[in-house]
Amino acid sequence: MNQTQEKAISCRELTKQFGDFVAVNKITFDVEAGEIFGFLGANGAGKTTAMRMLCGLSYPTSGQASVASFDVYKQQESIKKTIGYMSQKFSLYENLTVLENIEFFGGIYGLSDKELKLKSDELVSTLGLGPEARKLVGSLPLGWKQKLAFSVAIIHEPRIVFLDEPTGGVDPVTRRQFWDLIYAAADRGITIFVTTHYMDEAEYCNRISIMVDGKVEALDSPGNLKRQFNTDSMDDVFYQLARGAKRSAD
Repeated sequence: MNQTQEKAISCRELTKQFGDFVAVNKITFDVEAGEIFGFLGANGAGKTTAMRMLCGLSYPTSGQASVASFDVYKQQESIKKTIGYMSQKFSLYENLTVLENIEFFGGIYGLSDKELKLKSDELVSTLGLGPEARKLVGSLPLGWKQKLAFSVAIIHEPRIVFLDEPTGGVDPVTRRQFWDLIYAAADRGITIFVTTHYMDEAEYCNRISIMVDGKVEALDSPGNLKRQFNTDSMDDVFYQLARGAKRSAD
């Protein structure tokens, strides 16, 4: 993790309110460039609402935040061009082939034809998708779809990639392989901002925050949090914090 660069993400008392309901309540944290940052919380904690603000998809009610040095109020379009995004539902087109999906998303992200050819060849080789390159994505196993979706989300080498529950529904071995891709991206300097409900995955992060009812109730490395809560289990840390939550949906 490079501590000398500007913060990849910086939030100060960031708040989102819908009428009388405060979905995100004055959250404050920084994410370092190249860091793998876990953003955890039970359903209703406010993490999806917070992520939407950071991705430039929703205006905050109050507070301050910047993503890749761009202001979340005034420079939303610049944020969108600088980040990658992957959701649990993925964004692939199942009626297009692997190569057609790569070409489509590379075009959206503004890669030149030469860049797209190089990236396409590299991606197919890295993922071992050569024999499947001309098959429809809909015919691929879920784990391969997942790895392809992540790869096209960072095909333009964004400064930050937001991963929203990216490993839901796949087996533990495939999830671990997916995290190898995350580590490789972080090694190239891409900042990873990831939500997950798998506590073993929280262990893979440099630091994690845990939101409860719209507030960040804990923020530290997994090791420090386990020591703070006197446990050897991130599951136990999470349950200690989340058991008093009053909300049930984001």
